Amino acid sequence: MATLAQLAADLAAGRTTAARLVEDCLERIADPQGEGERAYVEVDAEGARDAARAMDALRQARAEPSAFAGIPVSVKDLFDVRGQVTRAGSRVLDGAPAARDATAVARWRRAGLVVVGRTNMTEFAYSGLGINPHYGTPANPWQRERRRIPGGSSSGAAVSVADGMAYAALGTDTGGSCRIPAALCGLVGFKPTQDRVPRDGVVPLSPTLDAVGVVAWSVGCCAVLDALAAGEEPAAPRPLARPPRLAVVRGYFLGGAEDGVLAAFERMLDRLREAGAEVTDVELPELAGIPEMNAGGGFAAAESYAWHHDLIARREAGYDPRVLARIRRGEAQTARDLIVLRERRGALIESVRGRLEGFDAFLCPTVPAVAPLLDPLRDDDEYTRVNMLMLRNPTVVNLLDGCSVSVPMHEEGEPPTGLMVSGLAHEDRRVLRVAAWIEELG
Repeated sequence: MATLAQLAADLAAGRTTAARLVEDCLERIADPQGEGERAYVEVDAEGARDAARAMDALRQARAEPSAFAGIPVSVKDLFDVRGQVTRAGSRVLDGAPAARDATAVARWRRAGLVVVGRTNMTEFAYSGLGINPHYGTPANPWQRERRRIPGGSSSGAAVSVADGMAYAALGTDTGGSCRIPAALCGLVGFKPTQDRVPRDGVVPLSPTLDAVGVVAWSVGCCAVLDALAAGEEPAAPRPLARPPRLAVVRGYFLGGAEDGVLAAFERMLDRLREAGAEVTDVELPELAGIPEMNAGGGFAAAESYAWHHDLIARREAGYDPRVLARIRRGEAQTARDLIVLRERRGALIESVRGRLEGFDAFLCPTVPAVAPLLDPLRDDDEYTRVNMLMLRNPTVVNLLDGCSVSVPMHEEGEPPTGLMVSGLAHEDRRVLRVAAWIEELG
């Protein structure tokens, strides 16, 4: 698939049109042999066609709102889009259509990006697996006939991009929800510092941890998309002036990792050293306390239960039982629990900041396993085990209020795996530059 920069060049040169790009995506969505029916919960074919024709007319008049005007994108079913119902992958939200776009959606549309539809997701974004019993679960592009999970919660977002049903996707990331499916589907996913992109018009999971993220084909694509969502001028990451200084954190992040993931990770580290990067093992013993911090459900359970309390009282039977059980963990948490949790988070951030001083980014596998088969996850115990494994590594960055990019680290013929390139708060541009440098190594 083409990157956004390539598409922008093709549109500018007249080698393609927005109308053609949209029709290509709609054809793939409608393919009965494809995953469109499960990747999307709603397709706005006529709205996308109208927007594409408008962008082509503006470009013909040399008045296009940005170089990326006319490129088809998808939006996770967590965002308000004017005139559409926001269901958050659930059957219990069936209210009136949104009166206005979420800020991130509005900014993308002002740049001329064309929204083709709303993508499927884990109900209320509360799992890293991407399984949805209401709308179906889109299959991972790797070994599709075997029906492996896409990762979540932005499952449809990743599959829409991987299958060419959109050229980029808007998602959210509370504990890896953009980076996990990107890693499992062979894509790039970016989680910015939380306050970069406003979250108004987005159904919350955990206001403490939620961030608006993106999934696309390259680091450059993610940088452009993030800049647009943040209200900045879009630009690809600038080249690094020198090879980066990189911290490698092994203990916590590599526990239980599959052999194939470990092999791909060590191979990538060797490649980085050969390219001149300074790669240093760093201990972060503070991470060992995270499981205890989250033992009662953490921020996500406490904050989601507060939001869902009244809705559960009215519509409990309509919830995915697995999601409902996770939300209800917040019922037992007290105000003191939440205060202590916030204090421990602050101490964690300060301690890790001191240990990572002087490094451009820190590295680990995005997830320690390749995409598992869907069928065994029908067992609740296996579902819980795999879900915790998938969320473990990326959740750390959300707790640190950091920024993080997952870039592919597998070679052709191997299962998709991701390298997570991360930094602390407001180091987004630097982390994207490091990730782009790593991506260039191939």
